[in-house]
Amino acid sequence: MLEKYLNKITQGDCLTLLRDIPDNSIDVTFADPPFNLKKKYNSTKDSLALQDYLDWCEQWIGEMVRVTKPTGSIFLHNIPKWLTYYTAVLNKVAHFKHWISWDAPTSPMGKTLQPSHYGILFYAREAKQNKFYEIRYPHKRCRKCGYLHKDYGGKKSLLHPFGPLLSDVWTDIHRVKHNKYRDDHPCQLPIHLLERVILMSTDEGDTVLDPFSGTGTTALAAKRLGRNYIGLELDEEYVNISNSKLRQEEPNSKIGNVWVSFFLNEIATLRDIDWEELSHRYIIPEFIEEVDHTALVAKNGKSHGYTLKKNGLKDLPMFSEIPTEQK
Repeated sequence: MLEKYLNKITQGDCLTLLRDIPDNSIDVTFADPPFNLKKKYNSTKDSLALQDYLDWCEQWIGEMVRVTKPTGSIFLHNIPKWLTYYTAVLNKVAHFKHWISWDAPTSPMGKTLQPSHYGILFYAREAKQNKFYEIRYPHKRCRKCGYLHKDYGGKKSLLHPFGPLLSDVWTDIHRVKHNKYRDDHPCQLPIHLLERVILMSTDEGDTVLDPFSGTGTTALAAKRLGRNYIGLELDEEYVNISNSKLRQEEPNSKIGNVWVSFFLNEIATLRDIDWEELSHRYIIPEFIEEVDHTALVAKNGKSHGYTLKKNGLKDLPMFSEIPTEQK
């Protein structure tokens, strides 16, 4: 039953299609539904009456939970207003783990605090069986002086060479703002946001399902990271855009045997358990306190690593030539 949907974007109503997915068959479900804010989708009316919208959401949320494995996770992305309603549904059928605050400032709305984040609800199907990996992201540094933005005071000896563990506030991933990077879709998420979600909740070969696939960001992230994907999408044009992009994508977002997420040719997200295998590719300061003012430098990349579509290995900062005195 699952095979006819696997590694495909299937056109149709998500409720109808979800009911055809077997119980306990999906490793991670991720949904970024219409926000009911009158946005201009091709095939969806984004202006339902309040109760109609909530009733509809309760149906597809219930289906997402049903198809998720006991070891799996459920992620819901939306504005905080709707997430408060979603928690009332999810708390009955799943186990709360986190409300992830994704820092994404928007335009002032007047007579209110300026909205500055989207939320991602993170629930486990079964709390004790949930698959989860701690995530690290790069240290943030001053562009001019190179020192870390955060003052670690007397705890510099505890610094991790690559970067800190991820919290539930994400400030390092930004919205897709420029039209040249956007598809013809009103609510496109950055792919490295989905890659982060996938890395912390799945293994290679696991299956990720998105019932509101849009132009295929979740599927693309899953394919890049060697995971299976199932995309459900109502609109034919969005399905065509997705398939066009997926045909050009390869499962190659990795360095050696380690799957990572890249942004602008730099690692944006890696799993903590994978650092040991990656660490030998870096020149790490003899005294860890020096990480405060000295960024990691990658060794000369003769070993196998990530290959970009348009650029060769030499174009990645991680595999660039290192000055002779540092070798």
